[in-house]
Amino acid sequence: MSEPQASSNRSQREQTINALCEHFAQDTLTVEEFERRVDLAHRADTVAELQALLADLPATPPVRVERPAPAPAPAPAPAPAPAPPPVPAEIPAAQTLVAIMGGVERKGRWVPARLTRLFAMMGGFELDFREAQLGPGITEIAVGCFMGGVEIIVAPDTVVETAGVAIMGGFSNQSQGIATAPDAPILRITGFALMGGVDIQVRLPGETAKDARRREREERKRLKKGRQ
Repeated sequence: MSEPQASSNRSQREQTINALCEHFAQDTLTVEEFERRVDLAHRADTVAELQALLADLPATPPVRVERPAPAPAPAPAPAPAPAPPPVPAEIPAAQTLVAIMGGVERKGRWVPARLTRLFAMMGGFELDFREAQLGPGITEIAVGCFMGGVEIIVAPDTVVETAGVAIMGGFSNQSQGIATAPDAPILRITGFALMGGVDIQVRLPGETAKDARRREREERKRLKKGRQ
């Protein structure tokens, strides 16, 4: 048998078996008769033998494969509405927070005073300014830290100035925000740390410290790859 003829027989055999499957699905053939004809189709050598297996059966409509329609893409979640800027009259002039062998935390939406004095002795502060409503101009955080720590979290676009003294400790500032207007909010961190430290971290809204470290690693990898 020539190669073209063998190829034709294979194609006809597949069509015949598909037709027999369709007849079986429509209950035109019993299980025994379906198995018998499929066995004969596999052993048939000619197109005539294959056609004879369908000759006494009614015509069947072509088999259509219904493909499910693609699911519509979910609508993007609406961006959260920006917090309205605080009215200057609502901003406290000054406040004092103390942490002695304990901790003080501020996060979420809150209005810092124009001047906030922090005193930590063997304790610590965590101040999250990512959703804080800073008034226009300078908001100052004056730190006095003895054997303690102050963690300040800001958004990437927050403008931060530091002017602190550290003795056996440190002032760490990761912020790179730039003021874009004369009255743009500025967070100024001053004071001193004795055997303690002030750490200013930059995180995206809702981002944890672990997420921030992962994002920074990925950014460094991209920058390194771009220079290669």
